[in-house]
Amino acid sequence: MTRRLDDAELEASPVVANIAMNRGRTLASYRRELGMDPLAEAGSGRWLDLCCGTGRALVDAAAVSADVEITGVDLVGHFLPGVPPPNVRLVVASVTDWRPDAPADLITCVHGLHYVGDKLGLLARAASWLTGTGLLVADFDPRSVRLADGSPAGRPMAAALRRAGFSYDSRRRRISLRGRREVTFPYRYLGADDRAGPNYTGQPAVDSHYSPDPL
Repeated sequence: MTRRLDDAELEASPVVANIAMNRGRTLASYRRELGMDPLAEAGSGRWLDLCCGTGRALVDAAAVSADVEITGVDLVGHFLPGVPPPNVRLVVASVTDWRPDAPADLITCVHGLHYVGDKLGLLARAASWLTGTGLLVADFDPRSVRLADGSPAGRPMAAALRRAGFSYDSRRRRISLRGRREVTFPYRYLGADDRAGPNYTGQPAVDSHYSPDPL
């Protein structure tokens, strides 16, 4: 039987609330994962990093540039010890109900979507947080988006993402969107399965279940 946890149950799961997982990523690893330099993309604007882990990459970035305003959000809040640099704000919150107080020039999520319940919902919300020319880029495994019976959402879901303006690089498993927009996907979120097992990263991940909900 497919397991369907709500947000509170999922966020209490040891698969999601795991401080030992790879949360200490550096700025160099962000550049490799995202295929671009976050500082060059954000410029002197705002960079929002969802599921930021310890915030190490953000502190690394602040050491390079004091011009960019950086916010990192993480559920666990196991941040680097000490006071962060003045241009870095680290927030303990669930990305399922948190929202920024200003539009972002860059929004990143390095492997964080693998542990979010309503993945499509977060992508839609993040799209509305961008500036008019801002960039959203995240690691994304479409196989983790499934229908009520457990089967992959497949091509219809991929088509819905494209219609909303998202681009997907299947080789790098990277999703991106340029420019703010209001997005509504034709799916209703049902819950998440934290027993999905390892995904392409080799780490245990979360499957998200939806039912088609025509607009």
